[in-house]
Amino acid sequence: MTHVVTENCIKCKYTDCVDVCPVDCFKEGPNFLVIDPEDCIDCAVCIPECPANAIFAEEDVPQDQIDFIALNAELSPKYQTISRTKEPLADADQWNGEIGKLKFLER
Repeated sequence: MTHVVTENCIKCKYTDCVDVCPVDCFKEGPNFLVIDPEDCIDCAVCIPECPANAIFAEEDVPQDQIDFIALNAELSPKYQTISRTKEPLADADQWNGEIGKLKFLER
């Protein structure tokens, strides 16, 4: 089992979650983070750290976000590991909570 970053991370990319990850399983894309399912140890320490409430245990991913399980697996080999907090995207607070952001995902 793994944890999954879902749609609300797109165009926000808060990185509070990466500092607490004991195995550095977060990967950073241009405007989105993913969790590498091969590295995640299912510790769940990242969930409460996410200001966008975008991280779920795989079995708790909302039905309308199920495709993000495969998306995290697809993008994790392509993105670079991130292990330290960075500033969120400049307009992250404006995008936090918006729906329909998948079309804005930069791969």
